[in-house]
Amino acid sequence: MTPVELSRTVLCAVRRAVEDGELRVAVPEKVSVTTPGAGGWGDYATNVALQLARPAGETPRRVAEVLRPHLAGAHGVSGVEITGPGFLNISLGSTASTALVEEILRRGPRYGFADQAARTPHPVGQPLHLHAPHDPRALVLMDVTARLLRSQGIPVRTSCETRPDPEWTAALRVEVDAYGTPAAPVPLDVNVRPVPAPDLAGLLSLGPDAARWALLHAAAHDRPRPTADLLVQGEGNPLFRVRYAYARTRAVSRNAADLGFAARPGDVREDVREDVREDVRDDVRDDVREGTQRDVAPTAPPPAHTPPLLTPLADHPRLLARAAAHRAPDLLARHLVVVADAVLPVLSAVLPLGDEKPLAAHRARLALAEAAGAVLAGGLSLLGIDAPEHL
Repeated sequence: MTPVELSRTVLCAVRRAVEDGELRVAVPEKVSVTTPGAGGWGDYATNVALQLARPAGETPRRVAEVLRPHLAGAHGVSGVEITGPGFLNISLGSTASTALVEEILRRGPRYGFADQAARTPHPVGQPLHLHAPHDPRALVLMDVTARLLRSQGIPVRTSCETRPDPEWTAALRVEVDAYGTPAAPVPLDVNVRPVPAPDLAGLLSLGPDAARWALLHAAAHDRPRPTADLLVQGEGNPLFRVRYAYARTRAVSRNAADLGFAARPGDVREDVREDVREDVRDDVRDDVREGTQRDVAPTAPPPAHTPPLLTPLADHPRLLARAAAHRAPDLLARHLVVVADAVLPVLSAVLPLGDEKPLAAHRARLALAEAAGAVLAGGLSLLGIDAPEHL
């Protein structure tokens, strides 16, 4: 179940409570579903009770108590708890997690792209017009913003004030549809004017992948930091962690094929203890020192509870829609770091150890790892950054 589907489930719970006379309030058009905050519980949380309390003439806690049984009986929901002043915290069952992984594997790197029914209405023949000054960062942000909008079904046209230097547009993999400021009455829907990059020569010396990450990872109103640290293969480099995590998902798939088993979505209600996380950190450090990518799973005990990886995977479609709506590629870049940091501990338990035979749990973990790999590959592609099979 994705956050969008869960949001609809929450709205259905509100509607049933209103129809049963338990609440006297207008059913809202939409509700917010997010990951639980500090002190939260479960997979998702919603503040709908706080949103409805005043118009319903009730306390948020009372509204939450009314909605809880309606939510608890919904398909795919395994538990609902009330925390704080009235937040509804929702846990999804294993069936929902299996369906999520199946959906990601079915759609591959295009998971999170808007389907035909969910696309934002836009006048036919009138694409959204993005315009940028003659500045490397502005053009890279405009390029990725256009990719994000197109992923949500919105046609886009891009233009630049003057024809940029072909040397750095090629180096940064930037393409623009037109040059020059359009004359009235052609509207400019979005003027892309971020804080410029401080050092073009230093930026280009990083290569296209690191340069684009430097320009995109910081919010548009923040100054980017195109430093040589982005070329370091270590834990402190978020770009390395994202690309390394993707390469590791491909490595475990190759190793699983060598062992004769394939991914099969299933129950992945497992978590990784801190000792496993430390093993993963050690593996990253060892691989960096050796200059190789390890194609075997580190010796580590299997995980035991629910992986935090499922939440950012389920949240990916909402995140893409939000990044497109706010013209904010940095939201996607930071989201990929979250996915990468969450998948690395899972990878340590994908392959059987020693003489152990592949079990259903190994196939389910492999499916989860491949789903994370699809999200990482799709996200990097939207950012215009290569996703390496080996690193």
